[in-house]
Amino acid sequence: MLCQQCQKRPATVHFTKIVNNHKTELYLCEECARQKGDFKVFVPFSINDLLTGFLDMDKTTVPIESEGLLRCKTCGMDFMQFRKIGRLGCQDCYKYFAEELTPVIKRVQGGIKHNGKVPRRAGVGLRLERQIQQLKAQLQKAIETEAFEEAARLRDQIRELERQLGQL
Repeated sequence: MLCQQCQKRPATVHFTKIVNNHKTELYLCEECARQKGDFKVFVPFSINDLLTGFLDMDKTTVPIESEGLLRCKTCGMDFMQFRKIGRLGCQDCYKYFAEELTPVIKRVQGGIKHNGKVPRRAGVGLRLERQIQQLKAQLQKAIETEAFEEAARLRDQIRELERQLGQL
């Protein structure tokens, strides 16, 4: 579809205006939309823009002047570079920028602990930890209901799994 105003370029902006229950729709190219001036045209953003936007939401973490001082000792990236490009330089950046990244990760992901699926080969330790947590919850319920034989069995099962986890 061509721009309804210039009839030259493809229409990439759909503009809908409702005034006093009267609806007006326009299909414009970006240039004509900018000239119209009723709204601001923005270029589609990348995931990096989204992440840096989340970083800017919480200004209480670290003052801007001190962010430049934070630097990863492995790759040399500083926190200001990360804010600009929205990507970390290496796996150690998570360690060096942990204090600043934690609130952002919580906001984006809803938490800082992985709750999703884990590959069978790679997630043996995580699966054992989850199983131990489930057994501890069952143990607590067994103690509350005074099912002491069941509680003893669960306790022994937890100890065995903790021993296996310690061997990994």
